[in-house]
Amino acid sequence: MSGVAMTAILLGSGAARALEKGAGGRWPKLAPPQSPRVSHVIEQLGRTRDDAYSWMKFIPAAGERTRENLPEAVGTMLKAENGYADAILAPLAGERAKLLDAMLARVSGDVTAPALERDGWNYGSARPAGAAHAIYTRSRTGGKPEQLVDEAARANGQPYFRSTGHQPSPDHRYFAWAEDVIGNDRHRIVIRDNQSGEVRTIVDKDAYGYGGLVFGPSSRWLFWIWRDARNRPTRLYRTSIDGKTTDLVYEETDPAIFMQVKRTAADGFVALTLAGPETGEVRLVPAADETAAPATVWPRKVGVRYEIDEWNGGLIALTDADDAFDMALLRLDPKDFRTLATLVPHRPGTPILQIQPFKSALVRLERVDGLHRLVILRPDGNEQTIAFDDPAYAIELPLEQSYAASSAMIVHQSPKSPRRWIRVDLASGKQTVVQQQKVANFNPDDYQVERLFAPAPDGEMVPITLLSRRGAPKDGKAPLLQYGYGSYGVASDPEFSIPALALVDRGWRYAIAHVRGGSEKGRQWFLGGRKFTKRNSFTDFIACAEHLAAEGYTAKGKIVAYGLSAGGLLVGASMNIAPTLWGGVIAQVPFVDMLNTMSDGAHPLVPLFRPDWGDPLADPKAYDYIVSISPYENVRAAPYPPLLCTAGLKDDRVPYWEPAKLVAEVRHRSTSGNPALLHTDMDSGHQGSADLASEYGQKALFWAFAMRCV
Repeated sequence: MSGVAMTAILLGSGAARALEKGAGGRWPKLAPPQSPRVSHVIEQLGRTRDDAYSWMKFIPAAGERTRENLPEAVGTMLKAENGYADAILAPLAGERAKLLDAMLARVSGDVTAPALERDGWNYGSARPAGAAHAIYTRSRTGGKPEQLVDEAARANGQPYFRSTGHQPSPDHRYFAWAEDVIGNDRHRIVIRDNQSGEVRTIVDKDAYGYGGLVFGPSSRWLFWIWRDARNRPTRLYRTSIDGKTTDLVYEETDPAIFMQVKRTAADGFVALTLAGPETGEVRLVPAADETAAPATVWPRKVGVRYEIDEWNGGLIALTDADDAFDMALLRLDPKDFRTLATLVPHRPGTPILQIQPFKSALVRLERVDGLHRLVILRPDGNEQTIAFDDPAYAIELPLEQSYAASSAMIVHQSPKSPRRWIRVDLASGKQTVVQQQKVANFNPDDYQVERLFAPAPDGEMVPITLLSRRGAPKDGKAPLLQYGYGSYGVASDPEFSIPALALVDRGWRYAIAHVRGGSEKGRQWFLGGRKFTKRNSFTDFIACAEHLAAEGYTAKGKIVAYGLSAGGLLVGASMNIAPTLWGGVIAQVPFVDMLNTMSDGAHPLVPLFRPDWGDPLADPKAYDYIVSISPYENVRAAPYPPLLCTAGLKDDRVPYWEPAKLVAEVRHRSTSGNPALLHTDMDSGHQGSADLASEYGQKALFWAFAMRCV
C-alpha cells in the first residue's frame, strides 16, 4: 500500500472539514483515522486467530525506536492519531489550563524532604519554587549546603530526563546517580568527586538504574547492573571508581529472573538479589574481599522467595519458605547460612512488606487489615507498634538510613493529609514531626476520607478508599473517578495527591479500588487476582463502582475509570464487561494486548511474568483463559464510553501498538459514536519525563477529559 493511500485511509475523508459539534455538543464532530484491517492469521496450539492490526508493531533491528526509523505506515498512523486526539481535545484547553494552574498553585515554595544524616553529613534534595527539577545537596550540621547535582542543568537541552539511585559512597568522597536521557529506561551512571567537584560519566550506557547500582563498602568500587539488547537486567559488573577497571561479577542466563543490588545495612556485604515471581536467590560479596566471587545463601527453589540483610551481628532473611506466604523473619548463621532462630513468625493476613535494620533495633513495615503499621523489634525481643487512626493512610520507610541512627525516619500521608516526615525514637517509640509538605490554599478539614467495602460477586469484600469534599451529599449526582491497578502484588496505597484534590474541588469524588491482584490484604489477595483467577480483578473493580453508585456517592454513567500500565488491563477489561457503567475510560500506557504480548518470547518481561499471566505458547489452558479476558480480543459490538489511551514511542514494557490496536478495534466495533483516542509521546517511554509540569500537565489533560465525558 502506498504512503499516499495509507494517509488517505488513516486521516479519513472528513479530516479537512471544520470542526462541528457532535451529539449533544460534547465532542467535536470529526472523522477519526481509520487504520486498515490487514488479515494476519496466527495458528498456535491448535487455535487460530486473526490479528488484523499486527502491522502496527515495529521493533528496530538495533537501538531504540525513533521518529526517524519508524516504517512509513506506522509513522503515518501515529501522526494521524496524535492529530485527531489533539483536535478532539482542543476544546478542553481552557479547562486543562485551569486544572494545571490549580495544581501548581497548591505547590508552596520549595518541594523538599528533610535530609538524612549519615556519619555527620546531611544528604537531601529540594525542588526550588517554580522549578521542574531537584537540586541534591549535602551539609554538615549547621554548615553551608554543598551542591551535588543540579538536575535542571543536567536536563537542559534533553528532550527527556529522569534520574534515580542517588547515593553517597560510604566514605562520602563520591556521590553517584543514574540518569535516562532517552526515555527507554537504559541509564548512564554519573559520579561526582566531592573533593574536586569533578563530575564524570563512569558507565556511559545500558545500565539499570532502579536498584541497579551501589558503592562497595570500601568506596573503591561501584557495583552496577547491565541491561541486554532486550532490556533485561542480566549482568552485575564491578567498576573501579577511576573507571579504569571493569570486571564481570555475575551473569544470569534465566530470562525469568530479575536482578537488584544493594549493600547490607551494616556495610558487611554487597547483596545481589535474583528474583522471579515465585523464586529467589541472594548472592553475597563480603566487605573483606570485594573482588571475591559472590556466595549463594540459599540456592533458588521454585516456591521460595527471600531477601537478605544483616542485623545484630548476623544475617537475617525475610522469606516465605515453609508456606510462610505472608513472610517470616529468620536469623541466619553468617558463615554457613543455617537458620538459627525465628525472629518474627508467619502470621497469615499480616504481610511483612519491608525491613530496615538499625544497630539498636530492627524496624519492619507490615499490613494489618490492609493498613500499614510500623513495628520496632529490639535485640532483647521486645516489640513496639506504631500505627495511626486515619480511616486510610500510607507509611513509607525511606531507604539509605544510617545503621547507627538512634531514630528511624518515616513518612505518613493520607488522601487528605500531606506528607509528614516523622522521626521515631528507636528506644522509646516517641514520634517527632520533623517536616510537613507545604500545600498552599489547603485545609484538610475541607475534605473527608472514607474506607468502604464493596461486595464482590463471590462474596469477598473489596476495600475502597474514597476522597470527597466534606459535607458532599450522597444524592447520586456527583461524578467520580475510580483508579485501580491490581497486578503483580503491587498495592495502591492511599497517598496524598494534589491532582486528586484539584478534581475533588470541582465537585468530583476520587476513589481507589483495592482489587484482587494487589497485595492490600496480603499474598492471598494477590493470588486471588492472578493468572487463572485474574477475572476477579475486573469483577472487583466493577463491584466497587456499582457499590459506590448504589450508596449514592455517584451514579452509573458518571464514573470514569482510570488505570496505568497493568491498570490499563484492569480498566480495559472492565470496559468490555460493563461498557455502559462507565462515563469514560482513561488508560495510561495500558497493557491491553495480552495474548500477542505473552506469545512474544523475545519481549523483555514475558519470561519473567509468565507465572502471573500464564504461557499461551505452551499451555492451552493459559491460551484459552487469556483469550477470554484480554481487552483487545474481547471488544464487541456495544455502546462504548469515550476512551483516552496514551503511549510512549520508546516504551519497551508496554509498547505503543498495544493501545493503538485497542483504540482501532473499539472504533471498529463500538455502536456509541463516542471518541476513542490515542496520544503517543514521541520522546518518552513507559514513564514521562520527571518534572512537575509534565506530571501535572498530563493529569490536567486526564481530568479535563473526564469532566467532558460526564
